[in-house]
Amino acid sequence: MHIDALLAPLPAPVAIDAADVADARDPRDVLVVLDDDPTGTQSVAHLPVLTRWEREDLDGAFATGAAAVYVLTNTRSLDEDTAAGRNREIVAVALAAAEAAGRHVTFVSRSDSTLRGHFPLETDVLSAEIAAHGGKTPELTLLVPAFPEAGRITVDSVHYWAVDGEATPVGETPFAKDATFGFSSSDLRDWVAEKTSGRIPATDVAALTVGIIRSGVDAVTSFLRELPAGTVVAVDVVEESDMRVVALALNALGDRGVLLRVGPPYVRAHIGQEIAQPVDSEDIPFAHHRGGLVVVGSHVPLTTQQLDELRRARPETATIELDVRRLIDERREAHLDAQSRAVAEALESGTVIVHTTRELVTGTTGEASLEIARQVSSAVVELVRRVLAIAPPRFVIAKGGITSSDVASEALEIRRATVLGPMLPGIVSLWQPETGPAVGIPYIVFAGNVGVADSLARVVATLADTH
Repeated sequence: MHIDALLAPLPAPVAIDAADVADARDPRDVLVVLDDDPTGTQSVAHLPVLTRWEREDLDGAFATGAAAVYVLTNTRSLDEDTAAGRNREIVAVALAAAEAAGRHVTFVSRSDSTLRGHFPLETDVLSAEIAAHGGKTPELTLLVPAFPEAGRITVDSVHYWAVDGEATPVGETPFAKDATFGFSSSDLRDWVAEKTSGRIPATDVAALTVGIIRSGVDAVTSFLRELPAGTVVAVDVVEESDMRVVALALNALGDRGVLLRVGPPYVRAHIGQEIAQPVDSEDIPFAHHRGGLVVVGSHVPLTTQQLDELRRARPETATIELDVRRLIDERREAHLDAQSRAVAEALESGTVIVHTTRELVTGTTGEASLEIARQVSSAVVELVRRVLAIAPPRFVIAKGGITSSDVASEALEIRRATVLGPMLPGIVSLWQPETGPAVGIPYIVFAGNVGVADSLARVVATLADTH
């Protein structure tokens, strides 16, 4: 469907400024965002992000007074039991730290805007764990996957991917064929029923439509207040103001606890941040003068297009390939040794692209595919770690969710960082590492499925051509 035909019947949006939302929130409130890969930070600026969740980490983050704190869980790369355990650990530590700091926590389960991830597992675990630690069981779970800057919008509960003026229901896109988290439904109500295997029927999912949202904050507040406890709410979003209306309504609900399962931009709207302008090249700190390192792990078609365009735009850039089949058999160590040395040598002359073979190697089951992905990701981590020790690069870009998570926490050993802001309007996050060997090396988290064909080339140009 053409996007104009989809949007034409909708009422006009409500004019709400980010400042209106910021002024309405209690400064003691804090969102703890359990981010299942680092790409959730691409829509925010000047917030702390943690890759560890010991008490000292949460204490330090809360002490900044930040309205939201990101905790990188990387659960999209984990099996269900491990993912559940990680969510439990973080809830326990965050609640204890919040009590000591006098902060009131709302938990956010941040996931992929194309509906891939551990749902309903993670929201179920969060709800149960909050209650287990003496908190009030959240009464509502709001499902807000929209990411308008990346072409993901929800209208009449149907989630769309809009590209070049055409809006395709997400169940008909390549994302729905994910080897581990695949699905068939585009209507969020049906998607909830599908993912819960019928435990929550589609008819029990509440539809918070654009029509209600654009009737104003009071209309949304009344709608949410009348829902029975335990309801999952599918939230329509076309643009930023829709999310701001929802944020104000949730603030007006008072102590009726909620859980949020969201795509990247909702956090920004909820805390009243403006849509950040891309980080200016003059404000990016560099500690080294070699070339930069671009690590590409994602296999979605858009990433491959962006990789091809980067090569076309910068034909002089060295490219080193990691052969996935060698990484999962007895040739792994020799291949890693050779390619690590090749990357380190090439960095002395300029920026280097490291990518896995574009052939997608999968297993016979979803879990087997995850295991292959973990082996490949650990190999990428090992290569970056070795290169960092030999020849620290000017910057590091990691392309893909699992790749960016593992590179951040394991290869660069970033325990704490500050999100400076996006590299492109609304997308692609720049982190300033605060700890570990990567201090002074800008780290760019680049999701596999955002941007257009030349987005990666534009980000590399901003970083590589800055002096």
